Amino acid sequence: MPGLPSRTRFWPTMMAVAWCALAQPGYANTPITDSSKFLDQAESLRLQDHAQFVRMLEQIQPQAHALSESEQWHLRYLNAWESIYEGSSGKSEPELHQIIDRSGDPALIAKASSLMLKILSTNRRYEEAFALANHLASILPEVKDPSIRFLLLTNLSQTLDFADQTDLAVQYARMAGEAIPPGETACRPLAFQAAALYNGKRLTSTSSELRQAIDVCTNARQPVVANAMWLILVDLYLEESQPKKAMALLDQIAPSIQTAHYYEHMLSFQVKRAQAYLKLGDDEEAKKAGLAVLAMSQPDDLSERLMDDYQVLYQVEKNQGHTVAALAYYEHYSALNKSHLDDIHTRALAYDMVEQNLLLQKMQAESLSKQNSILKLREALSSKAVETSRLYIALLLVLLVSVVFWLFRLKRSQLRFKELSCLDGLTSISNHQHFVGEAERILQSLEKRQGNACLIAIDLDHFKQINDAHGHALGDIVLKRTVAICRQQLRPYDLFGRLGGEEFCILLVDCRREQGMAMAERIRAVIEATLVDAEGAFISFSASLGLACTHKSGYDLQRLSKDADAALYRAKRTGRNRLVASGEHVDPAEAQPAGMRASSR
Repeated sequence: MPGLPSRTRFWPTMMAVAWCALAQPGYANTPITDSSKFLDQAESLRLQDHAQFVRMLEQIQPQAHALSESEQWHLRYLNAWESIYEGSSGKSEPELHQIIDRSGDPALIAKASSLMLKILSTNRRYEEAFALANHLASILPEVKDPSIRFLLLTNLSQTLDFADQTDLAVQYARMAGEAIPPGETACRPLAFQAAALYNGKRLTSTSSELRQAIDVCTNARQPVVANAMWLILVDLYLEESQPKKAMALLDQIAPSIQTAHYYEHMLSFQVKRAQAYLKLGDDEEAKKAGLAVLAMSQPDDLSERLMDDYQVLYQVEKNQGHTVAALAYYEHYSALNKSHLDDIHTRALAYDMVEQNLLLQKMQAESLSKQNSILKLREALSSKAVETSRLYIALLLVLLVSVVFWLFRLKRSQLRFKELSCLDGLTSISNHQHFVGEAERILQSLEKRQGNACLIAIDLDHFKQINDAHGHALGDIVLKRTVAICRQQLRPYDLFGRLGGEEFCILLVDCRREQGMAMAERIRAVIEATLVDAEGAFISFSASLGLACTHKSGYDLQRLSKDADAALYRAKRTGRNRLVASGEHVDPAEAQPAGMRASSR
């Protein structure tokens, strides 16, 4: 017989995230002086303080006839939301259709569409849900209002996650994270991203995406969303055979689950407690928790959580040798498992059907467009003489060639300008701005795959004296010679840039500390051994170097640069012409300054 499931899909629990709005302070029952502001305040309290939200709705209902048209539509939307929250989606659907078709308020239309997605998905009307999601995706480029765009992006992420389109769901969640409107937080985008990664089996209990979502949602005072993330972490602990951690976390979040009183989370909480007890070998407590789930579940509940609960109860009865009871529970589990698999298959078919219909519509539109173009061309050709047509064609060809040539030259100029804008004018290496941008991108990539990198900060010693004694022309020669020396030691994929003046910076990619120290020391030694012709008199110069590595400083460029600069400063203080690594102790009393010859200072 099967054991506990390896992973329970988190879509039902994450439905709670779609309800979250901006966190605002609560308001007592006070006389209504500004109806519009009162409705906004009520909406902000939906999940923050649901009881207060219900009281505010009851308070404003007697005044509904005196509200403006826009306020009446807003109140109808809040009433529909509350009906869905209580489980009466059938009563809300006609109201939402009227809001979408007749209100004329883009913000309310987007919110109502969000609720419609929830109703259609919950009622397993998947083809309608995915068709609505496709429609919302098609109008997304036209949406300019930041709050509406943010809402549509989060809705699309959630719906595509439900359709098992993990990559698209994550992409929309990240787009929402980049388009957070004023007053909103990153809680929901991070939560939807974590949920999609979890449902796509790309999360572990130590994944940074999940931890970040928990921290942000907790700090943003979004308890329902935070609870959803905590429950994902509990699931991961159970999958990784860490039932003690799962049980400890369940005890920790129990007060928050009870306070929010959200049915999906309370049910999921009890199921996971039963699973944790079973893994810990406490069959009696597992059975108590499992029976509590059956007691609180709704009669028509066909969720995966209930399926998991029946599996726990089956396993407990089997362990205790109660064959008849075990068989009864297994029959319930088997029926729900079949229903679950059928539902997954139905969702997949619905998504494919919507995609095929969309593709067919595009093909039909393209076919009609081509036919229309052919008809217009035939009319034009029939109205012109052959000689005139040939002349037009020749002129069009000449014009096309001219346009193509002009576009080619323009593109080449743009590429050249872009290249020059990224390079330092004197040394032809990356300038400060380009170096910082590329370094941040490389470090982010290395962090994802846990690669190593070293940052070398280079500063020429007594460079001002060279300029003062021999002129800026020679100073420029010294800078170019320094760049040439460094390039000879670097690999093709290392990043090299001039930060300004005589300061340079090198990011060594996929490089451990020992390799970075060796390469930096070679650079220092070659610079020290280099002579520059100053009108017949050869002068030497040197450089001080500071090194910091990601294994100690982390992948944040600012922190890495700070540690490298600190190491460079210690190299300057202890005599110059030396290499110092971040965290390395250098005793000034033991330092042997490598002073430069008088002619080079």
